[in-house]
Amino acid sequence: MRIEAPQGRVIVALSGGADSVALLRLMLEAGAGVVALHCNFQLRGEESLRDEAFVTRLCKKLGVELHVKRFDTLGYAHDKGISTEMAARELRYKWFEEQRGELGCSLIAVAHHQDDQAETVLLNLLRGTGLRGLAGMRRQSGNIIRPLLGYTKQDILSYLKGIGQDYMTDSTNLQREALRNRLRLDVMPLLREINPKAAQHISETAELVQSALDTPAPGRHSLNALHQWLMPYGFNSAQIRSIFLSQDGQSGALYESPTHQLLRDRGGRLLLRSRGDQDSKVSLSHTIVETDKPLDFLKTQPLTPDYAYLDADKLQLPLQQRTWQQGDRFRPFGMRGIRLVSDFLTDLKLNLFEKQSQTLLTSGGNIAWVVGRRSDNRFRITPKTRRIYIVSTKQS
Repeated sequence: MRIEAPQGRVIVALSGGADSVALLRLMLEAGAGVVALHCNFQLRGEESLRDEAFVTRLCKKLGVELHVKRFDTLGYAHDKGISTEMAARELRYKWFEEQRGELGCSLIAVAHHQDDQAETVLLNLLRGTGLRGLAGMRRQSGNIIRPLLGYTKQDILSYLKGIGQDYMTDSTNLQREALRNRLRLDVMPLLREINPKAAQHISETAELVQSALDTPAPGRHSLNALHQWLMPYGFNSAQIRSIFLSQDGQSGALYESPTHQLLRDRGGRLLLRSRGDQDSKVSLSHTIVETDKPLDFLKTQPLTPDYAYLDADKLQLPLQQRTWQQGDRFRPFGMRGIRLVSDFLTDLKLNLFEKQSQTLLTSGGNIAWVVGRRSDNRFRITPKTRRIYIVSTKQS
């Protein structure tokens, strides 16, 4: 497991459970500047004191600044006329935000993970919800970040076991009175029997709903739009998310599915092609014209990139057609000296797909025509030319 370190000091909500302990350790591994906050809601008697003592020892061992606050949660719930669960949530986030300002922290990191996301979406669905409820929790909501949202509970437990880190278990999480606990203990195991990736798929769907609700920045594709576009072409969810996150990255990145390739070109433009297009050949036609006035003849012909006019007596016929390769060199018509074909194509600002499919016409191993781009100066028409080899991508 690995997470990116946010900039600035970050509050880590540290309950002492596996999730928050893993979050703290991963933040430290990433080099983040952290301060831990622990809420003692005084709802579980000795167990609450046990958790407080555990996080105190852990933070001392790791050299992490820790702040602890004890709340009268039952009294607050009674005064507000709300559930104990809602009271704990309100008290927790209100204190976190107060401490964020006082401690000079930029963000508050909480330890929600992929399984939590799936439970949240199902919970919202059962209670009746619109699209916003199906969107679940976001990786960042204002000052709240959820760095573990892409990892499962099993990922977290395996990570902690791997580093030999213990943690506390909240006994109330094993009680079925709360609807979320019933989902966690009864419904999610059943869904995993049906599909082991149930939590992952629910979480990914929530992220797509989030994307559908958001307005993408100018020149960018939403995750949902990319998903709808690329899924039919064989790209998987992990690839699509990588494409989405890397839209501002360097051009030239290539992504491949079993049937298609996607290229990130200049300016963030995305280009899609079938793998079959990579090996397709240009269809060429040619003819040889005899003349004693070659330059006058050329004045009557179409001088476009689709045509090349070569001195037939300088060629070794028949000409061979192939795609360009690294190291290919030619003498571009109208230019002095020899150039690498790769440099020539780069100067034309061709994208990777265009470069890979670039066809060459060769004569005895020498390039006679970079098809559709430029002929070779060695085979140019001169006043002494008597036979003109006309080759074109246009079919006659």
